Amino acid sequence: MVIGKTWLRIGAFVVAATIMCGPESARGQLRWQSPKKEVMHLRIVALAWSHPRSSFFENEEVFIAEKELSKDESRLVKLVYGFLPYQPRLSDAGLEYDTMHELHATRDADCDETLGQMMVGHIGDWREPRSELRYSKDAPPLNFSRHKSVLPCYLTSADDYNRPLSQPTDEIQP
Repeated sequence: MVIGKTWLRIGAFVVAATIMCGPESARGQLRWQSPKKEVMHLRIVALAWSHPRSSFFENEEVFIAEKELSKDESRLVKLVYGFLPYQPRLSDAGLEYDTMHELHATRDADCDETLGQMMVGHIGDWREPRSELRYSKDAPPLNFSRHKSVLPCYLTSADDYNRPLSQPTDEIQP
């Protein structure tokens, strides 16, 4: 009789644990799930910083870009572009504001910053404070006093860069 009650308690515990920790909540806590990448169309406004190219480790460049939200709407974002020593820099393609870039990127709230924070180094940060941005050709200058909000940060790599969607034309259209 005691053995039957013990098995009944164990069975009730297993059923309760299964209901409380069902597959939906367990799936949301998997650490090995890769973050979701989204397809983005953006224009490079300025190169905020890049460090000297390493021949052994991953390199990165940080840009201020305009993410296209709709045909007539865009938003400033911070774009961190990682590349290996044998891969091209995004800035090597030329900083042309007229060029729309298509890429896959992952949202990372841990690296969100304001424009002002991007321009100064932090304690323990290997970045040097910058006094000026390297603007893309024909990009509108940024007004630091007007842009006080935090720029959402997106991470991408040379592997996730698809292509430029439109190339700037040097020809004058009639």
